[in-house]
Amino acid sequence: MAEALSDTALDQLFRNARSYNGWLDRDVSDEQIHAIYELVKMGPTSANQQPVRIVWCKSAEAKARLAQYAMPANKPKITTAPVCAIVAMDLDFHEQLPWLFPHTDARSWFAGDDKLAARESQAFRNSTLQGAYLMLAARALGLDCGPMSGFDNAAVDADFFAGEPNWKSNFICSIGYGDPASIFGRSPRPDFDTFNRIL
Repeated sequence: MAEALSDTALDQLFRNARSYNGWLDRDVSDEQIHAIYELVKMGPTSANQQPVRIVWCKSAEAKARLAQYAMPANKPKITTAPVCAIVAMDLDFHEQLPWLFPHTDARSWFAGDDKLAARESQAFRNSTLQGAYLMLAARALGLDCGPMSGFDNAAVDADFFAGEPNWKSNFICSIGYGDPASIFGRSPRPDFDTFNRIL
């Protein structure tokens, strides 16, 4: 049976964690990137769909390519980060289900042009979950994150996924060691009773 994490761990994952806008001059290694994904893939997705597809922009060239499609305020958040992940989804995730979910013929649930809307909904939902796992995994490994929208999804898809037309970008997330000078005071967080009900 699982045990509750320590307050120190909860602080690192949630209470003290912040979304950073700037980065210290410290590298993120390929080994750290692999370690993040090894945790991401263990998080639950519906029928083990695993629809997330991640492009890790680590070279200066790759980050510059990505930044050109971002709104002006987001460009330096990308180019100065050690690595920036394009968190995308595969609308043809169902083609992998025979080996990812071998218990039944799950592929048939999503096959066919008439199931495209269902695939889009499932891919978006589950890749978003996996993007959240990515941020928690990075934080758990001692890194910081700067997730963002504010970019031209279609342009990113055309550039980075030209050979994978059914891959669609969801959001991007810079990863590294956050510069405390780049953030402002934490925005308000609602009390439980504001947005919750127990029935």
